[in-house]
Amino acid sequence: MDVRPIRTEADHQAALAEIATLMDAKKGTPEGDRLDVLATLAEAYETAHISIEAPDPISAILFMMEQKQLGRRDLEPAIGSRARVAEVLNRRRALTLPMIRRLSRLLDIPADVLIQPYNPSGPAQGHHSSAEAA
Repeated sequence: MDVRPIRTEADHQAALAEIATLMDAKKGTPEGDRLDVLATLAEAYETAHISIEAPDPISAILFMMEQKQLGRRDLEPAIGSRARVAEVLNRRRALTLPMIRRLSRLLDIPADVLIQPYNPSGPAQGHHSSAEAA
């Protein structure tokens, strides 16, 4: 078995191509052993060289809502009124720290994912009407 470390992106692509050809190999065979070794090397290369960014907070919330089969009403205890939920999910209002804490518990999303900056698309944050302040 001639296997070398994966040091470059070209090495990585070549390993992935070979892994694809070995996907049906049976465990315990020379092909299966080669698949295990190449997959381990590819994973090590990816861990060291390819960073995967966490999803933005709203995308993470929407994904977990879908996974848990939750509707917008289910978020009201964590976010507030139906209107507030709509503002947050439509990116017109930024998440607050208390919302992040409650959403983290409700949706099983790590707080560090929810606390990441993202671009709300609506009016500037921090400007609240007197009705909102009450």
